Amino acid sequence: MPNEFIINQLPSNKILLDSKEYHFFSGTSYLGMNQDEDFKKLIIEGMNHYGMSFGSSRNGNLQLDIYDQAEEKMARWVGAEKALTTSSGMLAGQVVAQYLKTQNATFFYAPHSHSANFHEPNITLPNLSFEAWATTIRQQIFEKNAPHSVIVCNSCDALKLSPYHFDWVAQLPISQAITLIIDDSHGLGITGKNGSGIFQQIVNTSNVRLVVVSSLHKAMGIAGGVVCSDYDFIEALRHTAFFASCSPIAPAYLYAYMYADKIYERNLIKLRSNIHRFNSQMGVVGNNSDNQLFHYLPNYPVYYTLKDDLYNFLFDEGIFIYSFAYPIKTGKPNTRIVLSAWHKEEQIDFLADKCKEFIPNKD
Repeated sequence: MPNEFIINQLPSNKILLDSKEYHFFSGTSYLGMNQDEDFKKLIIEGMNHYGMSFGSSRNGNLQLDIYDQAEEKMARWVGAEKALTTSSGMLAGQVVAQYLKTQNATFFYAPHSHSANFHEPNITLPNLSFEAWATTIRQQIFEKNAPHSVIVCNSCDALKLSPYHFDWVAQLPISQAITLIIDDSHGLGITGKNGSGIFQQIVNTSNVRLVVVSSLHKAMGIAGGVVCSDYDFIEALRHTAFFASCSPIAPAYLYAYMYADKIYERNLIKLRSNIHRFNSQMGVVGNNSDNQLFHYLPNYPVYYTLKDDLYNFLFDEGIFIYSFAYPIKTGKPNTRIVLSAWHKEEQIDFLADKCKEFIPNKD
């Protein structure tokens, strides 16, 4: 198990540990927004205009214009009728889950669903692959025949990089009301058309209501979360006591979002260039078979390996990668490499060279 380190600076493409500099290939800042100088300037502009935070209820009798403006923009980008922001991705999931809990719904959870979307604690998740689960969910809902079924899943497997497909959504029973909740925290900003995520990729029937929830902390660099769905559903969430009692995102972040289109576009292009550069050099990535070093997804910046000793090998070479047990700390470490838009070409080359050096040492 890798050692835990405490640092006194926010990670960028490099970090300092015990006076030694390491190339940093971990975290979830896929677009490098939390260290982007242009984005920082926009946040400072937002703070000068709106202050440090806004602790009032979004349903109060005095409201800030920036919330509706940013939500309208985000909905258009994602492809939804309406969006609603919250102060965290966890809260975005819970606003939805706790509302649907009051609607006498029956919940079905996919493997590895994030706990942010649990309608009650200690949910037992299916112990099988996502693809195997997808072949059974239609029959489960048909047999249960509940008046309202809620399906909860992630948009992708950001831990072990198994591919997720959603053809099964169009095959769900058409005689029942179904709400499909997809957590796109590790996709929004970097997958889909112009980084808009999963929403526009789902083909569903008229009886299936699509709800996409996401953290904005990761690729987007915004300290908050968002829910995207149809107008009626978002309006219902907006008027729940649960949402009304929660403080919103600091408005400075949404101000920055309103003016950051070119920054997001530039950084997404850079991220995809880094992915292509690493893949081109790592011919061993190959076909994702178990005898290859990495499991990966096309155009996705995360590379999972079963070879946990890669962490120590790269650490000795001055490269710090992700390797710890998640979400249960006592479990097996999850070892993976994460690329970001903040990485320079020479860093990608150095990483690839060291990974290729490690390959002869595999079991």
